[in-house]
Amino acid sequence: MLIQTEATPNPNTLKFLPGQPVVSGPPRDFKSVEEAAASPLARKLFDLEGVAGVFMGADFISVSKADEADWAMLKPAILGVIMEHYLSGEPIIEGEAAEAQEFYDEKDAEVVQRIKEVLDTRVRPAVAQDGGDIAFQGYKDGVVYLQMVGACSGCPSATATLKQGVENLLRHFVPQVEEVQQV
Repeated sequence: MLIQTEATPNPNTLKFLPGQPVVSGPPRDFKSVEEAAASPLARKLFDLEGVAGVFMGADFISVSKADEADWAMLKPAILGVIMEHYLSGEPIIEGEAAEAQEFYDEKDAEVVQRIKEVLDTRVRPAVAQDGGDIAFQGYKDGVVYLQMVGACSGCPSATATLKQGVENLLRHFVPQVEEVQQV
């Protein structure tokens, strides 16, 4: 099994590509071992000293390290954990993920649908290339509330991505959007 790695714009996050499916359905973001209860793989990664976060997309795993951790020491251990997990045949995620609660007024359902369509087709593929994802949280009074997850969470360029990239794109395709805010 060959696991490729890629750098992300966040220097504390590396993207691991196992060449096999990781999660089906929505991406999963774990910021602690307690949040990783449903994922045997994420729990094993959190057992490594220096792992601060695990994000799982359809075909990749992004691992964030603590500031004081060193990639030279941590990366080989992460590769070993991922390889051992895939060889064990254990599931990546046990059970079903809980859906995040979105908020918006029902009269804005059509606008929200267009926002989600733009996010799914134009934003998420680009953000996934950097090892992260962007999640719709809500819409109210012209303001779209989004959450950056995975490598994008805590990335130095996340605010610029939201304000200069995503906000401009949404305002262009969905005129009702006035502003984007990070949750």
